[in-house]
Amino acid sequence: MPEVSKNRTRTEKDSLGSKEIPADVYYGIQTARAVENYPISGMRAHPTLIRAFGMVKQAAAEANLELGLIEEKQARAIIQAAQEVQQGKWDHAFVVDVFQAGAGVSFHMNSNEVIANRAIELLGGALGDYSVVDPNDHVNYGQSTNDVFPSGMRLATLLELEKLYPVLDALAAALGKKGKEFWEILKSGRTHMQDAVPMRLGQEFSAYAGAIRRATEDIRHSSELLRELGLGGSAVGTGINTHPDYRGKVTAILARISGQKLNPVDDMRYAMQSNLAMAAVSSSLRNLALEVIRISNDLRLLASGPNTGLAEINLPALQPGSSIMPGKINPVIPELAAMVSFQVMGNDLAVAMAVQAGQLELNVMMPTMSYSVLQSITILTNMLRQLTEKCIVGITANEKRNTFYAQSTVSLATALNPYIGYAKAAEIAKESVATGRSIIEIAREKKLLTEKQIEEILDPKRMTEPQRPLQAAEQREAIKAKK
Repeated sequence: MPEVSKNRTRTEKDSLGSKEIPADVYYGIQTARAVENYPISGMRAHPTLIRAFGMVKQAAAEANLELGLIEEKQARAIIQAAQEVQQGKWDHAFVVDVFQAGAGVSFHMNSNEVIANRAIELLGGALGDYSVVDPNDHVNYGQSTNDVFPSGMRLATLLELEKLYPVLDALAAALGKKGKEFWEILKSGRTHMQDAVPMRLGQEFSAYAGAIRRATEDIRHSSELLRELGLGGSAVGTGINTHPDYRGKVTAILARISGQKLNPVDDMRYAMQSNLAMAAVSSSLRNLALEVIRISNDLRLLASGPNTGLAEINLPALQPGSSIMPGKINPVIPELAAMVSFQVMGNDLAVAMAVQAGQLELNVMMPTMSYSVLQSITILTNMLRQLTEKCIVGITANEKRNTFYAQSTVSLATALNPYIGYAKAAEIAKESVATGRSIIEIAREKKLLTEKQIEEILDPKRMTEPQRPLQAAEQREAIKAKK
């Protein structure tokens, strides 16, 4: 039984000595030391990481019970305590800062101590009486931080991604729906921020949808690497202190508990030395962020104005945009989207630096990898939901403004290339810029084409998809008529 003082503390011991900790807390001496050592950010472990560790500890207890390695009474209590951790009942007891000792030993021991103390309580013992259930000898039997943390980190990432996928699908669907809604609206394309040939507003939005769908597939593909787990590798991937059947059994049980497809990795040393899986997922999240930044910037440009900008689309008005300029409305959600995406890109750099910092049999930089990737997924999920619901679905088009631009772009002259040649078409474009007169007006004046040709060739709608040159078509019709 642990000694409890009048000041309501209990005395616990470890290899470094004794320490007083509050009598009623579910963590133990190693967690208490970590709290003192790492008062860095005030941020605690991501809830999904805690949930994933609860799953790993439940799976380990079940496997060890089946293999007869720990007593049934202890195993059952550990399993129930681990299930409660998965339910979030003990989140408040996970108190170690996200920036901590390498490899995540402190967070791992926080998990072991919380589960052990809750198991002790379930068996009728006093908190801290590790003769009933020990954090190391029972909760952590056959395990090491070096195989548990990378496995828990990978599982947590898979679980958190499950929240992101439907949000990404909804965003792509909303953009695709706008593509159909705006399909008949003509506008001027722009390259190098200058007038280009006409296109459909719907084509622009359909392309955005395609980018999001491809970014989603990239994330799904990279996440497959996360399904290879090195549980059972123990300290350096050799499986020391583990039963020969433990590795396969614990992974199968964890797959059942989590609902995720998981496999024992073919080389347990690889799973400890390398964090390629985390780098790949982080990189795919960064690529998504790059697309989101690009699209959000486009939305801000297309909605700029209303009187002195492009003003081709209208974004939903969500809040007053200025403390001094009355009536000003800002593109707040696209601005939010960009800022969140910047953070994701910064997180990816932190992950990349951590992944390359592995040395010999272990990469000790896993806590910052886990925090960065999980934060990226969470903030992307929440931001993209807002982008879809508060912005994309409410976008409307200024059809008159778009039509004006479609008819005004000097790049209408591009359609004349097959008929009068690039050089003459360029002269017409140059004259249009110099005089302010339209391409159609100048082409008509120069009588380079018939009126019918002008109407058909310089029809902006005709320019929005591949077309055979009219002359070739007319020649074919003439040949058919002769036959």
